[in-house]
Amino acid sequence: MQPIRYSLALSMLTFLPAHAQQAADAVAPEGAVDLSVEATAPVEAENWMVAAANPLAVEAGARVLREGGNAADAMVAVQAVLGLVEPQSSGLGGGAFLVWYDAETGELTTLDGRETAPMDATPLLFQRDGEEMDFYDAVIGGLSVGTPGTPMLMEVAHRKWGGANWAGLFEDAIGHAEDGFEVSPRLAGLVAEDEYLPGSPRAAAYFLPDGQPIADGATLTNPAYAETLRALAAEGARAFYHGEIAEGIVATVREAEKPGELTMDDLAAYEVVERDAVCAPYRGADVCGMGPPSSGGLTVGQILALIEPYDIAGMGPDSPEVWRLIGDASRLAFADRGRYMADSDFVPMPTRGLLDAAYLEERSQLLQGDDALPEVSAGSPPWDHAMLWGDDDAIEMPSTSHISIVDADGNALSMTTTIEGGFGSHLLAPGGFLLNNELTDFSFSTHEDGVPIANRVEPGKRPRSSMAPTIVMRDGTPELVIGSPGGSRIIGYVAQAIIAHMDWGMDVQAALAMPHLVNRFGTYDIEAGTTAEALAGPLGEMGFETEIRDLNSGLHAIAVGETLSGGADPRREGVAIGE
Repeated sequence: MQPIRYSLALSMLTFLPAHAQQAADAVAPEGAVDLSVEATAPVEAENWMVAAANPLAVEAGARVLREGGNAADAMVAVQAVLGLVEPQSSGLGGGAFLVWYDAETGELTTLDGRETAPMDATPLLFQRDGEEMDFYDAVIGGLSVGTPGTPMLMEVAHRKWGGANWAGLFEDAIGHAEDGFEVSPRLAGLVAEDEYLPGSPRAAAYFLPDGQPIADGATLTNPAYAETLRALAAEGARAFYHGEIAEGIVATVREAEKPGELTMDDLAAYEVVERDAVCAPYRGADVCGMGPPSSGGLTVGQILALIEPYDIAGMGPDSPEVWRLIGDASRLAFADRGRYMADSDFVPMPTRGLLDAAYLEERSQLLQGDDALPEVSAGSPPWDHAMLWGDDDAIEMPSTSHISIVDADGNALSMTTTIEGGFGSHLLAPGGFLLNNELTDFSFSTHEDGVPIANRVEPGKRPRSSMAPTIVMRDGTPELVIGSPGGSRIIGYVAQAIIAHMDWGMDVQAALAMPHLVNRFGTYDIEAGTTAEALAGPLGEMGFETEIRDLNSGLHAIAVGETLSGGADPRREGVAIGE
C-alpha cells in the first residue's frame, strides 16, 4: 500500500495462548536466577477492555465503550484525559503512532501522527559554530518543538473508524479540567524534581503556583485546556491547526528564550499518514507494529527473529544464557537501527531487507557461543537500491504513554503517544497543554566520517522514534495488544513482554511486571531493586558491562483469547478496565 496522507482539508471528510509453554515446566539450567514476581492477577473481561496510564483516562475510555462506542472512539476520550492528568508524558502538543486491527475487514494498518520539523529547519538546527549543542540546551525552549500531530491523528482515527458522537468524547476531560482533578503522586514527584519548569513562566505558574510544586492529592484545574477541548469538540482538528490556538502555539515557540522555527504554515500543512504495518514472524504468529519513521516495529521484529532459532522457552526466564541471547540480539538490532532507520519519506531504507529471512538467519548465527559478542556493527541487509549511511547517536527520552484497547466488535487499537522528554520543551501553550521537544530525536550531527546520517534534521521530516505499539496476530486475528513508554528502551520492554507471554507462558500481568533487563548499545541495564540484580554477576562473567538502575517502563497490554485479559505496568499508575 502506498502511504495515504490525511491533511487538514481531507480530515474534514467522513470517511493465554494454548501453544505457550509454562516456564514452571522447564528444567532450570545451572546458574539460573529466580526472576519470579508477585504480580496481581490480570483483569478479565468478556466484551471489551481498555488499559492506559491513569485511572481517570481509563474510566473515560470505559464510559465510551460501555455506551456502545468502539476502540477509536475510546482512544479519543482516553488521550484527551491523559493530556490533562499526565501532561508530562503526552498530549495535544505532541505526536503518536497508532496500530489498528479492523474486525470487519480483517485488515491491519497504522496511522503516523509523528511531529514534523518546521519547513525553515536545517540540518544544522542543533549546531552552533560547527559544534553540537548540549542536549538539554537544545531540549528546553522553542528550538526543539516540532509540528504536533496528536490532534489530527485523533480526528483521522475517529473519522475512519469511530462511530460515537465526536463532541461527546471530550466530556470527561472537559469536566476534569474545569472541576479539577486530583494530582497523582507521580505527577507531583516529577514536578518537584524538574529543575527547568521554574524557568518557563507559563508552565511555572501552572505547575508551581505561588512558587511551590503542586502537591500529591491537591486539586488542579486547567480552564485553558477545557476551552481548547471545547474548540476541538465543536470544530474538529481545524480549531487546533488554524486560528487562536495555532497562533498561541507559534507565539510560544518563537518568543521563547531559545526560539524555534515553527510557523502557522507548518501547522496548516500538517498531515497524518496511513502506512502499512511492519510484521515479523515469531513462534507461528506475526508481530506487527509501526514502520518508519518509527524504529519500533523493525527492531522488535529483528530481536525476536534473531532469537527464534534458540530454545528460549526451554531455558526459561531465570537462565543467564537466555539473557545473553536476548541482549546480543538487541545489540545487533540496535546497530542496524542506528545506521539505517529514519523517515523513509526522506531517505531510502531497506525496510524489507531488515526483516529478510536469509539476512536474519545469517545475523542469528552470530549469537552462537557462550560469551557476549565483543563488538557489534550494522549488517548488510538486502536493498531495493544502494545507499550508504553513517551511524546515528541521537538520544531519545523516556516520557511517553501507551494505550491498548479492544472493543466489543473485536477491533483492536495499540497507540503510543508522547511529547518526548518529561514535560517536553517545558513550554506551556496558552491553550493549556505542553509542547513537545521531539526535534531532539534527530541526530545533532549531519555526517559521520563524511557519510550522511539518515536521521539528520531536514525540513518537514519526521524524527526517528522507538515507539513500538504492537499487535501480535495469529491466524489473522489479534492475540496480544501491547506497547510501552521508555525512550529507546521501549523496544526492549516490548520485546521482553512478548517473549514472557509467548515463550514462558506468563499471563499478561505477570509479563508486564517481571524485572527488566535491557541491552541496546553494549551496557546491560538491570532493573534495580528486583531479583534480576542477581544476574549482574553471571552476565559480567560472559563479558557484558552491567549497570543496575531504575527501569521505569509503562507497559499496557491486552491478551485476546476466548476472553480478554488485561494488564497494567505496576511501575506507573495505570489500570485496565473491562466488562
